[in-house]
Amino acid sequence: MPDPRPHGRAARVQHAVHTAVRTLLAREERTSITVPRIAELAGVAPSTIYRRWGDLNQLFADVAVARLRPQGPPDTGSVRGDLMAWAEEYLEEAGSPTGREFLRDMISGRPDHNSALQGGEYARARVETILERGRRRGQTTPDLDEVLDMLLAPIVYRILFEAGNLPPNFIKHLTGRLFR
Repeated sequence: MPDPRPHGRAARVQHAVHTAVRTLLAREERTSITVPRIAELAGVAPSTIYRRWGDLNQLFADVAVARLRPQGPPDTGSVRGDLMAWAEEYLEEAGSPTGREFLRDMISGRPDHNSALQGGEYARARVETILERGRRRGQTTPDLDEVLDMLLAPIVYRILFEAGNLPPNFIKHLTGRLFR
């Protein structure tokens, strides 16, 4: 939930609650985590969490989306290198056991699918930044939808629907297909 005052009380509450959720998830199974425990660790009333997030699933989804907010994609000097570095970073983050749970939370979070759409927008924004940077350098760039379909979609599919590790050089293979 965006805060019109990014350093106001709402932002501090969100930060404290998100930190509490991440701390508890790092220590224990998510099935043992409750709103009252999160509230206690965050130093807020449980009613604050219910009022702001509605329920535990929506809170987990919001924390998951926050992990995907753009912080500036890597700059390796080439579009291909940038996409490969970004995809490897995305896979490392989202493919970890905690990352997989966060991705599932993001997708299942809100009935209006706002969390999933927002997470998708963050990924799209990072890819657009990489492509625009490449165009400014005069480099040939793939189409945004090609990157989403040929690079991001297979990664997300594998993370969500396959249990094991990805094949060696998976990202290099996918990125290579974009630049054939």
